[in-house]
Amino acid sequence: MVRRQVGLVLGGCIGAGVAVQARVNGALGERLHDGVGAAVVSFGTGLVLVGLVFLGSGRLRAGVRRIRAAVAEGTLRWWQLLGGLCGAVFVACQGLTVAAIGVTAFTVSVVAGQLVSSLVVDRLGLGPGGRTPVTRWRIGGAGVALVAVLLAAVGRHSGVSESLSAPEVFRSAPVGVLIVLPVLAGVGVAWQQAVNGRVGAVGGPLSATLGNFVTGLAGLLVVEALLRARTGLPTEFPSEPWLYLGGAIGVVFIALAVLVVRWIGVLLLGLSSVAGQLLASLVLDVVAPTGAVLSMAAVAGCVLTFVAVALAARSPRTLVTESP
Repeated sequence: MVRRQVGLVLGGCIGAGVAVQARVNGALGERLHDGVGAAVVSFGTGLVLVGLVFLGSGRLRAGVRRIRAAVAEGTLRWWQLLGGLCGAVFVACQGLTVAAIGVTAFTVSVVAGQLVSSLVVDRLGLGPGGRTPVTRWRIGGAGVALVAVLLAAVGRHSGVSESLSAPEVFRSAPVGVLIVLPVLAGVGVAWQQAVNGRVGAVGGPLSATLGNFVTGLAGLLVVEALLRARTGLPTEFPSEPWLYLGGAIGVVFIALAVLVVRWIGVLLLGLSSVAGQLLASLVLDVVAPTGAVLSMAAVAGCVLTFVAVALAARSPRTLVTESP
């Protein structure tokens, strides 16, 4: 019980880290006029940091060897090492569709995909904690969270930066079609948390984090190469050091998520992180406003996410069977 409570608190901290990273990477994207390019910088700096840590630690390198051995033995599947690609898909969808469909539609679509996928992932036992039954409390918590996110997103009235624009093919596509992309990105977020937890259970949280950054950066480089094929790379980069902290922040919350998902499962991790993300976003809007208009609806939506966590947490963490 204590571990579960600690896990919920840490899940909120993970969400806060996501909010701070989003603010940092968003500012960098505005300076570069390229949201995907900012994500490439973030993943690249994160990979460098994790790589330096591994170079200095034989124990961490041993974790990578355990993962390789587990894949060779079949206790880990090779596709379970590709969680970082889901992170790349999420960031790419954000950079490609937000300017076309708006922040509110993107956020709600992602969370809807993530919560439904989390219920399925937990039920199938794809994460490291085994199978968790789908109960009315868990379904109710997911439903309340979705309403809360919609309320908070509409209440914040946050617009899209004029420095960011969607590619022509996305600007001309129907909104209903574009919304499918963030929904799928949200589905991938839940799957990413599950498989990262599996890898972390074998090699440790930092080993899973290393793999996450390797595959994620590879995916983003492909997307960025396609987007920049005609326009070329940015000629100038901003000089403010804080704009390059997104990678370091990502290292911390990804490693933490790998650990926490073992304790509370994918759904509760998703719900608690969404609650932490909304709370941190409200705090950032107060202490470092960027033009978003804070309203009582946004505050009410944030409070409601914590109600959603409480509802879902009432369902006992009973394992139906151990996952394969």
